[in-house]
Amino acid sequence: PISERFPIGGSKTLRSGPNDRATVVAAGITVHEALTAYEYLAKEGIPVRIIDAYSIKPIDSDTLQQAAVETRHIVTVEDHSVHGGLGDAVAREVTGIANIEMLGVSRIPRSASPRECMEMQDITANHILVAVKRAISRPRR
Repeated sequence: PISERFPIGGSKTLRSGPNDRATVVAAGITVHEALTAYEYLAKEGIPVRIIDAYSIKPIDSDTLQQAAVETRHIVTVEDHSVHGGLGDAVAREVTGIANIEMLGVSRIPRSASPRECMEMQDITANHILVAVKRAISRPRR
């Protein structure tokens, strides 16, 4: 039996360290992509925080604001429209504290395998890696 709890309004910080340069906030299937991106970035010496925002409405404001203050760069990734979803919910919490970049479905979806759909929408680990590098190249707020 699984005993881990997922209270409404919560999140799980899956990876973090004192030198994190950015935070990746993901939900659902994109959490796995974020964890893969974490491994790639770690090999390049770029520490990042990974947050599983399993509850979007309501969102975990405290955890997101703390991550924004500590890393100053937030990248969200979701397998839904970039409008009205995870990215917008996170942006409402961290605007003015951190730079934010949103990855998500931005083009008309097509029929394909799940992996091909994620590639088409730029929400794979490689796209997250590129977004993090782009984010940390900007001046910190």
